[in-house]
Amino acid sequence: MKRLDSYILVKYITTFLLAMALIIVIVITFDVSEKLDKFLSHQAPFWGVTFDYYGNFIPGFVNLYSPLFIFISVIFFTSKMAGNTEIIAILSSGISYRRLLRPYFYGSAIVAVVVLLLGNFVIPISNRHLIEFEEQYVKSKATSYYSNVHFQSEPGVQVYTESYDVHRMRANHLRREKLTPDGKLVQREAADMAVYDTVSHLWKCNGYMLRTIAPDGKEELTYNPSCDVDLHIVPKDLDLLSQRIETMNTPALVEHIKRETLRGTGTVGEAKIELWQRLLNPLAIIVMTFIGVAISSRKSRGGIGVHLAIGISLAFGFIVFMKITTVFAINGTLSPFMAVLLPQLVFGAAAAYLIHIAPK
Repeated sequence: MKRLDSYILVKYITTFLLAMALIIVIVITFDVSEKLDKFLSHQAPFWGVTFDYYGNFIPGFVNLYSPLFIFISVIFFTSKMAGNTEIIAILSSGISYRRLLRPYFYGSAIVAVVVLLLGNFVIPISNRHLIEFEEQYVKSKATSYYSNVHFQSEPGVQVYTESYDVHRMRANHLRREKLTPDGKLVQREAADMAVYDTVSHLWKCNGYMLRTIAPDGKEELTYNPSCDVDLHIVPKDLDLLSQRIETMNTPALVEHIKRETLRGTGTVGEAKIELWQRLLNPLAIIVMTFIGVAISSRKSRGGIGVHLAIGISLAFGFIVFMKITTVFAINGTLSPFMAVLLPQLVFGAAAAYLIHIAPK
């Protein structure tokens, strides 16, 4: 690495860290003033607020706003370099504009890798602790009762319960039906009430009825007022709160997508969007870095202010574009992969064009 690379790379990293630290302090200050009454009324411990809440809040904030603050940081220090004619001196010394971009790429790649690791493995754990703290000290208790839960537990097997109590692990009016590929009923299990036994891993059923239909149409009906049955489902299948995608690491999220696709629920699209955002959003850091360099490397009479105004407008345009494509993906008119990739491609092309026309 040459002296030029280390010079720009140090400016890149330090400016980004300083900008992120300042905004985090401001955000936490406002958040504390807003939630202080709740912390005091629920007797939240000081160290719990500091480490369990805000310690787990910071990684998610960094991951979410890194592209924006990378963009602002690049515009800020590059505009200062251009204003001090450092860019002109670098190019006049025989260094090409493409060579000038190399340390920017190094810096953006480092931050992108860190964000990738945070988003896929660290932040889901932080979110889990953050949600647990909020439910205990900030928000009202999470719901523990669900009505009309219906899903496909395995191919051709439909499960329905009128209501489910999470804490008691009790399902009322539980039904489990096995169907042929053409939709004909071959077996139905029903219980007026079923409670899961964590020791035997069986469901203790009251009013259990088993109805079996043979291929020749003959039916066999069995009734038992009280019995233990293996229904091939577990309480987690009925607990909707345990399936929050923001608390799953990427391998668990992939398994969740496979399971929910099989179950036929309507949350698969959101889970796929979450997965591709974790994998592809770090590319936005590289894209926004190159756009920032192309905009701010030219010396302007308006100085940093003009560059910041243009840059912030582009950054918010990028964010709005991402929101629009996400809405299209949720409504099913655009695949989750394209919904996340399309803004990167469009603004990547804009970055390539801006670098092509930049003064060299």
